[in-house]
Amino acid sequence: MQRLGSREVYANNWMTVREDDIRRADGSDGVYGVVDKPDYALVIPLEAGRVRLVEQYRYPLGLRRWEFPQGTAPERAELPADRLAARELREETGLVAASLVELGLLDVAPGLSSQRGRVFLATGLTEGEPDREPEEQDMRSAWFDRAELESMIATGEVTDAQSIAAYTLLLLRERANPTP
Repeated sequence: MQRLGSREVYANNWMTVREDDIRRADGSDGVYGVVDKPDYALVIPLEAGRVRLVEQYRYPLGLRRWEFPQGTAPERAELPADRLAARELREETGLVAASLVELGLLDVAPGLSSQRGRVFLATGLTEGEPDREPEEQDMRSAWFDRAELESMIATGEVTDAQSIAAYTLLLLRERANPTP
């Protein structure tokens, strides 16, 4: 596919929407809509067989959902992924990690968005006070043992695709590097 032109049709503090005039492989022309958002970081806080999740109201769904701490920098800023991960962890849970290990890369919705996310495992955790953004004021945070998290995924209580994919990356890492 070849991009022939592009125009921004909407922008706010979190994203832009653009329409690209394109030429397909068969030579026909078309329009492709793209949501551009900054890259995000997702953090799996893990301690003593437990993970820390956050629950918040997700306006587009009209539901409260449990998920791993995740997000982007304010005002569409770009930050190094590890700094963004540490920031999101502290902001949403109050936790500070002694170690952040990158587990992998996720594409949110590659058919409509340019956004990508880096997944981190956070260990050596110290509790503190969250520093939430105004949109996160109703957020709560809690520890869950891993069996409970897996049950929540299986029953549809955790449906956030990025959180489920991130947990899969953790399981694959553990399978590749078993601990004695």
